[in-house]
Amino acid sequence: MTKPLPKINTSSLDDLFTTEEQRQDAKLEKVIKIPIDDIADFKKHPFNVRLDEEMESLIKSVQENGILVPVLVRPSKKGKGYEMVSGHRRKFAMIKNGATEIDAIVRDLDDDQATIIMVDSNIQRENILPSERGFAYKMKLDAMKHQGKRVDLTSSQVGTKSSRADTQLAEEEGKSRNQIQRYIRLTYLVKPLRDMVDGISEDGFKIALNPAYELSFLKIDEQNDLVQCIQDTLATPSLAQAQELKRLSQKNELDEDKIVDMLMDVKPNQKEKLSLKMEEINKYFPKSYTPMQKKDIIIKLLGDWAKRKDKSMER
Repeated sequence: MTKPLPKINTSSLDDLFTTEEQRQDAKLEKVIKIPIDDIADFKKHPFNVRLDEEMESLIKSVQENGILVPVLVRPSKKGKGYEMVSGHRRKFAMIKNGATEIDAIVRDLDDDQATIIMVDSNIQRENILPSERGFAYKMKLDAMKHQGKRVDLTSSQVGTKSSRADTQLAEEEGKSRNQIQRYIRLTYLVKPLRDMVDGISEDGFKIALNPAYELSFLKIDEQNDLVQCIQDTLATPSLAQAQELKRLSQKNELDEDKIVDMLMDVKPNQKEKLSLKMEEINKYFPKSYTPMQKKDIIIKLLGDWAKRKDKSMER
């Protein structure tokens, strides 16, 4: 009886007819053109794409030179199209220039890998808002924990494999763990308060990072009450007042009356302020202008008006 012939593994037959150089080249990532409509934004992308002065400059650069660095995408989990990992602003600039395709590198990445790359490729940019930084740090920290970075919560060593994830993150970002946590706490604020921290509140109110950290411990309904009280009194809490609001909240003794009484107190070195409703002046500015840009223009116009007034008085 004739013995059957042994089975041949055909999976490696291609290797017999290709050179080592060709096999290595096949493994390299390549830049390909992808329809822009096939690329969805990264889920919960923390960095807003704003049509500001920096973006206007990028749009002009793309118009003249195209994009100098391809965007990075990963295959969509839905089985069709791609998800942007790095390149949201470049994609926006290409769209503004009427492009329908974009140079891209496609890379297979899991959620944690994609999140870390997305944050790292954006976090060093200028003009990042405090809350954007907070959401980005939170996303990256969660991804690092998923990857097993946080393996020993009792470790006090720094720069070792057993370091806590937040210590690792702080080292990578060149900040202290406390700074990282203060930014992350901003994600617990309701949006109107986050806008005040970011300096983009429609009413022009501003809150510094340290008071905002304390306010982040207030319950959601208390934060909403605080927003209303700020609008009613035209005052924002100082660090000492924010700490007191937090203390009262933790004792379940905080209500609107206490918030108003506290905000109405005259703070040391408090200066008289003029408040304008943004809806009163928005019609005079392009929609893309930030509150700070509007303020700068108003001050410049007042300066020009004062000069003309002085000249008229000299005649």
